[in-house]
Amino acid sequence: MKKIYSLITGTGSYVPSKVVKNDDFLNYDFLESTGEKIDKENREIVDKFEEITTISERRYAEDHQLTSDLALIAAEQAIESAGIDREELDYVILAHNFGETQPNDTRIDILPTLASRVKAKLGIRSPQAIAYDILYGCPGWVQALIQADYYIRSGDAKKILVIGADVLSRISDPHDRDSMIYADGAGAAIVEAVESETPVGIIGHNSRSDSMDYVNLLHMGYSYDRELADKKDLYLKMNGRRLYQYALENVPKAIKSGLDKLKLHVNDVKKVLIHQANGKMDDAILKRLFKLYNINDIPESVMPMTISWLGNSSVATVPTLLDMVMRGKMNGHSISSGDNLVLTSVGAGMNINSVIYRMP
Repeated sequence: MKKIYSLITGTGSYVPSKVVKNDDFLNYDFLESTGEKIDKENREIVDKFEEITTISERRYAEDHQLTSDLALIAAEQAIESAGIDREELDYVILAHNFGETQPNDTRIDILPTLASRVKAKLGIRSPQAIAYDILYGCPGWVQALIQADYYIRSGDAKKILVIGADVLSRISDPHDRDSMIYADGAGAAIVEAVESETPVGIIGHNSRSDSMDYVNLLHMGYSYDRELADKKDLYLKMNGRRLYQYALENVPKAIKSGLDKLKLHVNDVKKVLIHQANGKMDDAILKRLFKLYNINDIPESVMPMTISWLGNSSVATVPTLLDMVMRGKMNGHSISSGDNLVLTSVGAGMNINSVIYRMP
């Protein structure tokens, strides 16, 4: 008996051309949260940052580019890759966290929704293409993919455009060394309904929200610089140490829970596409995941990574990584029919999710 499954038929991504290397931060004035100057040379701060995160460079949007501009490029690529008529789309779902940010302006602009703006820029006239945004922290794109799967499996939709885009460079406190983590980018996918007698495409997913104890690990706060703080502008802040521990403890369990629902073993997984938040943290999460199965030797090339040169672009990291793997742009990483992929993310809320995807 055939069932309806959600198949990713096209992907796209946009990696900004502006490269910002770690050495570009050597002239920054880094401060403690108290406003006091950090008692270390910037060279030591920057080198330690790279050691902890594995990030050596990241990409920033140009001043003339808005978040919706980045999203538009990724969306156009996904539509072209899928070979569909954009007027046949049932939904345009766009995950982001900070709206249409402007250079030197931290105010958040989310009206109209970015999904509506991108729909207009795509020239889609059909009123049946429902456009809306989703705010879910860094796991927003994966959660939007989960929502798309529900629409498709219910029979309510046949073709959905799912986009993730953020410009974090404009809401980063230049006096906070944690801001070196953040980057800009966009990724997108076309998800289509397909009937199949065997499970294919999105075969399962899992989400969790740990708000009670961890809601403020990522939050908006004033600059560490007193003069900027007096302006009452808000910047992205995080409790990095506690966030690291939260992710290490809970992400592996969340992934395993999703696999358990499908009676799959971690050895059944060909690739783990994980949110690019911190290279060392992602390595630790993968080791902890395999440890849950009493496996110490992790297969090579199971976890492709982009964070060392793209940084953390929030909702854009997973769809960008997926697009690069699908297009064969990640050296040493190939996928074939029947391979199982895990798409997983963790972020503000605190939220965790994962999608199990089987290649057609």
